[in-house]
Amino acid sequence: MARDLKYTRNIGIAAHIDAGKTTTTERILYYAGVNHKIGEVHEGAATMDWMEQEQERGITITSAATTVFWNYRNNKYNVNIIDTPGHVDFTVEVNRSLRVLDGLVFLFSAVDGVEPQSETNWRLADNYKVARIGFVNKMDRAGSDFLGVCKQVKEKLGSKAVALQLPIGAEDNFRGVVDLVNNRGIIWNEHDKGMTYEVVPIPDDMKDEVNEYREKLLEAVAEYDETLLEKFFEDPNSISEGEILTALRKAVIDMKIVPMVCGSSFKNKGVQTMLDYVMELLPSPLDKDNIIGSNPDTNEEVVIRPDEKEPFAALAFKIATDPFVGRLCFVRAYSGVLESGSYVYNTRSENKERISRVFQMHANKQNQIERLVAGDIGAVVGFKDIKTGDTLCDEKRKVILESMVFPEPVIGYAIEPKKQADVDKLGMAIAKLVEEDPTLRVNTDQETGQTILRGMGELHLEIIIDRLKREFKVEINQGAPQVAYKEALTKAVEHKEVYKKQTGGRGKFADIVFEIGPRELGEGDKDGLEFVNDIVGGVIPREFIQPVQKGFESAMSNGPLAGYPIDNMRVRLFHGSYHDVDSDALSFELAARIGFKEAAAKCAPQLLEPIMSVEVMSPDEYTGSVTGDLNRRRGVMKGMDTRAGAQVIKADVPLKELFGYITDLRTLTSGRASASLTFSHYAPVPKNLADKVIEEVKGAAMAK
Repeated sequence: MARDLKYTRNIGIAAHIDAGKTTTTERILYYAGVNHKIGEVHEGAATMDWMEQEQERGITITSAATTVFWNYRNNKYNVNIIDTPGHVDFTVEVNRSLRVLDGLVFLFSAVDGVEPQSETNWRLADNYKVARIGFVNKMDRAGSDFLGVCKQVKEKLGSKAVALQLPIGAEDNFRGVVDLVNNRGIIWNEHDKGMTYEVVPIPDDMKDEVNEYREKLLEAVAEYDETLLEKFFEDPNSISEGEILTALRKAVIDMKIVPMVCGSSFKNKGVQTMLDYVMELLPSPLDKDNIIGSNPDTNEEVVIRPDEKEPFAALAFKIATDPFVGRLCFVRAYSGVLESGSYVYNTRSENKERISRVFQMHANKQNQIERLVAGDIGAVVGFKDIKTGDTLCDEKRKVILESMVFPEPVIGYAIEPKKQADVDKLGMAIAKLVEEDPTLRVNTDQETGQTILRGMGELHLEIIIDRLKREFKVEINQGAPQVAYKEALTKAVEHKEVYKKQTGGRGKFADIVFEIGPRELGEGDKDGLEFVNDIVGGVIPREFIQPVQKGFESAMSNGPLAGYPIDNMRVRLFHGSYHDVDSDALSFELAARIGFKEAAAKCAPQLLEPIMSVEVMSPDEYTGSVTGDLNRRRGVMKGMDTRAGAQVIKADVPLKELFGYITDLRTLTSGRASASLTFSHYAPVPKNLADKVIEEVKGAAMAK
């Protein structure tokens, strides 16, 4: 029997660290009857925080998915929930979750309001066009201020926050809420952990405030829906509850209004009414616009409709390793049906994959199901090669869905196993972790042979190193990362190189005259050697020209200053001579290598360093401190603008000056600024610093 997608909700829970996301999810599981006991984060017993590191630190590291059923207005809703981390180092988990969700419950602490990671996650939700409801949690805490947080959401996040409730009582006396939509009070019973509640009249001392905020709610709804505008001017009270909810739902899906509700998850108050509003206001897969993909062969648009009868199309948004079922791939199905044991086509690898089993996820446990249908989120096993962001589809209708963009890693460590015997084990472990986490990168430094592990921040890499020890039983040593410098030639010189060796019998002989210098790159040109053969009259036979070119190409990997590679160079070979007996291909190749070493040193070589494009989003009051700090790091300012009420500072900064920057920035701005760092280009290192780097390299070489 086909399920009615109208009653499906794919929602996420996102917020700044410590706003109570996992606590709220635990209450949802309890009230929905999935758990019969509430797991508390501070006791390390939360269902959704199943990793050891999460339980020890009391933070969420990986997004966990679960499915619950919720009865609302005599309908049974199927709700897929993803609980996401709040820490900036794990933004990747929020990023990939938001890509596949239809709606979001955005948590705010009633005491702390809009915090830095709230801003980052809010921008991500804007980016993926995810409709949301605001839930102001921790109303029982001293200093809680529901309306103050609503105001911050308006001002700091630039969105139209509209209160749907007002709290009854505050701090220790927080007992319930007045619902402004249907004008009634709700007080939760404490004896059954808030499972039931009483409907009460509006307290007398709140009537004026309730009238004021109900009018604001009606005004916001009427502004959005013109048919209600006339009613609003004639008699606001003539607008019925049904009309308010219908208009509010449209406005939320259109991302024009963010409804705000409140409660205290820890004290078991307000979670059910928030869930009721999720069913009432957030979109089902049918409410979202059709997904537009493209055909990989023709680049034509493909429209994906949320319908079981359509061909299958899904997006893989996460790969995880489970000790019992092996590699799991989390997918969001957008159309069609995936039966267990069937095949899907992966448009990236252009291969078919057999899906042996399909699961519904519940944190780190799986419930096997027969089929995954359009609009659902589940996990599959049995595949050989699926990566995060891959589109899985029916071979008869090939399609590529928009993937996710992940930020570049900003910090790295050089790592090595403590025991030589663990080298292979470390390689396999890192391969698994890199597959799970697209923001984790690994590469080998050609100069030092070190393995460099790069990630989003110190906490991120700390957790990865901890996982290597616990899950993969590999103990490692970690050191400091190194900057990947390069070298460039800045002026052209002419040089004659004669290579001669006489060792009795047949000798070696090659004579080349060439011009070497910088290369002008045109549009679309690739890096490398531009080799010009200007030999006339056969002074060097044709069969020796190729070895000369090969000699120069191989010499480019070892520059004249400190042995760093040269990306671009131009060589013009225009004269030389050879010996009938002693000349051979190897002699000419060696002549080119030796000639490069001699001549490149005269070409005014320069040391180049990687420059990062840095974008810092910071509240106004820290702008001076942030720009001053970037200047001290040899940053070149590129301009400023404002976005969502914050200042965006853009600068180009050398990578060498940015180690530990994210941590320093948090200290500098009390954790309120966020930065993104992306590689921009290579630029010359100032002479005094270049001399220092060259000295260090030569010193290390002599020490060896």
